[in-house]
Amino acid sequence: MSTELLEVRVERRANEAEDICSYELVSVDGAQLPAFTAGAHIDVHVAPGIVRQYSLCNPPHERHRYVIGVLRDPSSRGGSRAMHDQIQAGAKLTISAPRNHFPLVDAPRSLLLAGGIGVTPLLAMAETLSAQGAPFEMHYCTRSPERTAFRDRILNAPYAAQVRFHHDSARPLDLPALLAGLERGTHIYFCGPAGFISYVKASAAALGWPENQLHLEYFGADAAGAPVEGDQPFDVKLASNGACYTVPVGRTVLQVLSDAGVFVPASCEQGVCGTCLTRVLDGVPDHRDLYLTEEEQAANDQFTPCCSRSRSATLLLDL
Repeated sequence: MSTELLEVRVERRANEAEDICSYELVSVDGAQLPAFTAGAHIDVHVAPGIVRQYSLCNPPHERHRYVIGVLRDPSSRGGSRAMHDQIQAGAKLTISAPRNHFPLVDAPRSLLLAGGIGVTPLLAMAETLSAQGAPFEMHYCTRSPERTAFRDRILNAPYAAQVRFHHDSARPLDLPALLAGLERGTHIYFCGPAGFISYVKASAAALGWPENQLHLEYFGADAAGAPVEGDQPFDVKLASNGACYTVPVGRTVLQVLSDAGVFVPASCEQGVCGTCLTRVLDGVPDHRDLYLTEEEQAANDQFTPCCSRSRSATLLLDL
């Protein structure tokens, strides 16, 4: 993973839909920005101690700018609220170089399924597939036309005829029917809130869709790290020096270690990005992340301290 940090300026801010703004970022010194591929995201240092991840949604061949879309989240822990309230055109920001946990793969056909602001990485995918002349279609689900970001951009794009809009208020997506009619070699990419992701996964599983043809990314987690009924305190022990810390109910491993002066790199703090992924040498994690696959979670040799807990009395960490 690249640790390179970049200084950028907000060249342009635009209202894309109700509660959604886009930000066009350019290099402060006018240099080209690092290349990226469809599905990539950047970390944005919004304010001191606040780092958030946003997918790049402009065409990946562009090197002069990055474009991100930000939803004002009513349950914001400071990131989206700060972006909307404080970051205007002309502002300077520190960002990471792009990295990609959600890449396109070679496939005979692709289906892109977007839920709300989860459309952002899929826009870059649509640009890439269209430029390649690759067969694909895209379905974009939102609450209403007023909440449909980048609608004009899509309608004016070369791939406009390959996109269908669906709104909760009219023409909701009949996903089982759509999947039932797909060629079985189709790879499916989907991004959106947890409920949308669960619906797509369940619909695909009901039809026996191969898991290796499903590619997903959450744009956020619902109350990751929030207390769950039955939670108990547990200890984490550091392999490097034997130090032991108790993690009470209502606090995360990341918070406890940070308070103790133990540095663990982190970004989203929602179990989505994998930045804080830490090796587990002994003990059984209680996985609550959205980053690891079910197989990776079952191995119990790594976990996300920003939200996951422990099923055993102690976790021995490779720290």
